[in-house]
Amino acid sequence: MRYDLVIFDNDGVLVDSEPISNRLLAAYLTELGHPTSYEDSIRDYMGSAMHRIHDLVQKRTGERLPAEFDDTFHRRVFAAFEEELEPVAGAVDVVAKLAAGGVPYCVASSGSHERIRVGHRATGLDRWFEDARVFSSQDVGKGKPAPDLFLYAAERMGVAAERCVVVEDSPLGVQAAVAGGMDVYGFTAMTPASRLEGATQLFSSMGELADLLI
Repeated sequence: MRYDLVIFDNDGVLVDSEPISNRLLAAYLTELGHPTSYEDSIRDYMGSAMHRIHDLVQKRTGERLPAEFDDTFHRRVFAAFEEELEPVAGAVDVVAKLAAGGVPYCVASSGSHERIRVGHRATGLDRWFEDARVFSSQDVGKGKPAPDLFLYAAERMGVAAERCVVVEDSPLGVQAAVAGGMDVYGFTAMTPASRLEGATQLFSSMGELADLLI
């Protein structure tokens, strides 16, 4: 099936940010008295909007994260992005092929617009994603696994949900796409295939993804 819109997740799909973000998140939570390993962060928070991190910590510990948590975390992450961030191997080639073939695409991320833009500038992906192609959970007030973000992106791009495919690497993202009535291709580079239950198809490299989409 060829789709009328390809919706990319951002972190871990377009930009190789998950190792950086989860390393820093685990360290910061531990610093605040909530011992968290890198593996814990990947398992519990990968693909989450910031409000979900707050909610899970409060549910587990009865304590609220400090009011400055988001700002401090983002400041640390953005500084690391400027120094370390790279695009996911092969992601630029996939986007370039979609553009050359006239296939509509966009990005829909649990991250903030600022986070998306910082990452895209650091990796050169900004040339492929002008503002009209960028959607954030900030736009809808709900993060994944709610389908709101993907449905909003499809609506803004003028495509029916059933004609969209989502490219995701997190269980929360797969759940959101399925809940929105969209096909979803699950990227297994960092997430075991067993955790992406419900994906229409799985792939382990961007070369495989290009073959599926084009």
